[in-house]
Amino acid sequence: MPNIRWLIAAITAVHRFAYLASRGFVGRWIGWRKRALLLWHRGRVSGVLHIAPLLYVEDGDDFVVVGSNGGDARDPQWWKNLQREPATTVQVGRRRFAVSARLADDAERQRLWSILDASYATYARYREHAAPRSIPIVILERR
Repeated sequence: MPNIRWLIAAITAVHRFAYLASRGFVGRWIGWRKRALLLWHRGRVSGVLHIAPLLYVEDGDDFVVVGSNGGDARDPQWWKNLQREPATTVQVGRRRFAVSARLADDAERQRLWSILDASYATYARYREHAAPRSIPIVILERR
């Protein structure tokens, strides 16, 4: 896979800006049927607060995000940061929620992958590219 991290970073910055500037009106949908939220996370080393736009699906009252990192061999920084400090905030459209992040267990992973694959076809390809890394499925439970 070619190194396009610079392009992903630029798209992410524009997406984050549009989402925040419009108070969730712009950026909450990506294409048709793909929904995005904003995830706040604090740098585990720097302590700096970051905001990551992420695709998600809902599972009951929970939000489910995937640490695919575009199929990269490394986990995304937001997931590494949440492992250190799982209590955080998400913005979904115009609403903000306090959440706590946790890794899906094996039974949840199996069930959630079928939902995620149906929602976003690229996840299957990302799993192939990321192998042998197990892509984390992160459940953001409302607090």
